[in-house]
Amino acid sequence: MDTQLAIQSRRAVKQFDPEHRLTEQEIENLICLALLSPTAFNIQHWRFVLVRDPALRQQIRQVAWNQPQVTDASLLVIVCADLKAWQKQPERYWQNAPQAVQDFLLPAIHNYYDGKPQVERDEAMRSCGIAAQTLMLTAKDMGYDSCPMDGFDFAEVGKLINLPQDHVISMFLAIGKALQPAQARGGQLPVNEVVITDRFA
Repeated sequence: MDTQLAIQSRRAVKQFDPEHRLTEQEIENLICLALLSPTAFNIQHWRFVLVRDPALRQQIRQVAWNQPQVTDASLLVIVCADLKAWQKQPERYWQNAPQAVQDFLLPAIHNYYDGKPQVERDEAMRSCGIAAQTLMLTAKDMGYDSCPMDGFDFAEVGKLINLPQDHVISMFLAIGKALQPAQARGGQLPVNEVVITDRFA
């Protein structure tokens, strides 16, 4: 599918065919393309929890406003991030780069994040958002629909998936075959309201 068409046609779908399942190859393709998403300093701190256990899906649905897409979508991805990925063997993120590049970037990574929890979190959310969009557009290209979700109890979901203390949940992504098309767009703001040239007034 053309990229522009995928962007134009991607919508948040709420009703999925509960009988449909993605193949293992399709899931692998989705994740492999998501892994090409950019991250600051190439830290790649996203972590994708693929919830396959039906019982766990039911538990998660109970703390997600009972939204049916949690259990009915072919694939439920909990997009998380490791806040401390920057200090976990950071040399591996640049192992293929020239030594001069490594010598510059490794101290830069440390200086950028060390002692700055808000920076860690902000960067994690940015990276997860980019990866989530990659997943949604890839799904659309594959003929599937998706629904990004934040309507759930983050703390309770964290307990259910044994989220490590140094990780955060960014969002859910439900991916699968839509049972019915999304509703019409609610209303897009005009370009002149969201685009500012040079500076705010």
